[in-house]
Formats: sequence, C-alpha cells, structure tokens
Amino acid sequence: MSKSAAKRLMPKVSELPGASRRQHYSSGTKRSLTKEARRLFSLNGYVATSLDAVVSGAEVTKGALYHHYNGKAALFEAVFEQVEEEAALSIASAVKGVRDPWEKATAGLQAFLTVVQDPDYRRIVIQEGPSVLGYERFREQEERSSFAIVVEIVKNVLSAGPWELDEPMVETFSRIFYGALSSAGETVADAPDPELASARVEAAVGFLLLGLRQLVDAGVEFESPDPGVSGS
Repeated sequence: MSKSAAKRLMPKVSELPGASRRQHYSSGTKRSLTKEARRLFSLNGYVATSLDAVVSGAEVTKGALYHHYNGKAALFEAVFEQVEEEAALSIASAVKGVRDPWEKATAGLQAFLTVVQDPDYRRIVIQEGPSVLGYERFREQEERSSFAIVVEIVKNVLSAGPWELDEPMVETFSRIFYGALSSAGETVADAPDPELASARVEAAVGFLLLGLRQLVDAGVEFESPDPGVSGS
C-alpha cells in the first residue's frame, strides 16, 4: 500500500469531538489568562493591573475571563495558588530522598530561600498576597501547599532526638518554624539585596538548627506541658 493511501485510511487524531474541542479551548483560555495575569501582577502589582490589560495581553474576550473567574480577586487567587504550588513542588523536590534530618532541614531551607528570591513569588505571594486575599485566606492557601512540607521536615528533626512528642506538640514546633520561615521570606523579599538577606537568614536558621542538634546529641530532655507526653 502506498504512503498516500495509508495516510487516507488513518484517522485524523488532531480532530477532536465537539465537547473535547470546547474543553481544550477552555483550558487554553484559562492558561492564557493566568499566564498574562501572573506577568502583570508580578510586574505592576494587583491594584495597577486592570482586567482590560489582562484580556488584551491574553488575547481573549472579557466574557471569556468572566466565564472562568468572577473578577480580579478570583483571578489573582488562581495565580497565587499556581505560584505557591510551584514553590512547594520545588522545595519538596529539594528534600526528596534526603534521609539525614539535619541535611533535609538545610536543603529545605536553602530551597525556600531560593524560592523567595523569585520575582513572581516575592511580589505575588509575599508582598501582595496578604492584602489581596486577606490574612486568614492567605494563611489558608499558603499552608495548604507548603505547611505540610515544613511539618515533615520538623518531624524528621524532632525524631532525631530522644523525645516522644504527640501530634499537637509536633504541630506547635512546626507552626513556630513555619512562622519563622514566613517572616524570613518577608525579610528577603523586601530587602534591597535579596541575595545578601537570604545568606543572613540561612546563617541564622543554620545556627538555630545547630543548637537543636547539640541538644539532641547531649540527650537533653524536653519537658512538655502536656500530660502523658514523654520528654525522653
């Protein structure tokens, strides 16, 4: 059989059924909107970014935008989630397979500090996120993606010690560590020299981790206020 005859007999896989074409177009429209919105939010900030500018840059209609998002705040939240998810994946990738708890904590810290120097993350998550989403919604979104990684790192560090801590105590440690990292992220994001600020944070947190490791090595007991929680 000739190539031309075989080609005529093959189905045209590029031609999608009507419903599939609509879904493909719809997902493509969302990607275009979030991509352009992310660029503009990062470049100009939330207030200075108009929906007209977004739809113009994305080359879609305003009706298409409102089909997917009910306004600028919803579009910003979608972009925020995208940036946060990428950051969480980056940190998770950096600590994946690292068995030593101290090395894992250091790797996670370094990955986090790399993330907060990214212009999109700095502007959208740290600088704009709290005011646009509101503090409660901001924390809810942030913890959904990155808090679980911090909990895993903290659990590994605490398990290196002789302590038998219950879940509430582990979560307390995790929230303190997470709060410190969040504050450090703001410091780096707002610094005139983010690279230098990042180096300072890494040195400070590394020093604290070293102190905790020395407590573990010395077998120091942890006195928990919770009844039934063993410190050794």
